[in-house]
Amino acid sequence: MPIMEIKILPLGTKTASVSEYVVNAVKVLNKNDIKYELTSMGTIMEADSVECLFDMAKQMHKAALSQINRVVTFIELDERIDKELTIEGKLKSAQEKLMV
Repeated sequence: MPIMEIKILPLGTKTASVSEYVVNAVKVLNKNDIKYELTSMGTIMEADSVECLFDMAKQMHKAALSQINRVVTFIELDERIDKELTIEGKLKSAQEKLMV
């Protein structure tokens, strides 16, 4: 299962806060029943395919762009073919290593 982190950066906002634009973009995931984790610096999501994640990224980008004239979107993709990846699995693996 591929995992993607997306960071949406609206440019030219009237204030330093961008949360209203980010929230509008994340609402796309709720409408599509995508498993995600909102963090202070981005949104991590998982889906059954890379194509689904890219489609979500496109929809999120357009949602933010519908509110402002310029948006920069950063995407990081993690996909393995030797075993299944999940958000929880990656966190658990790192936390186990921290306990050693």
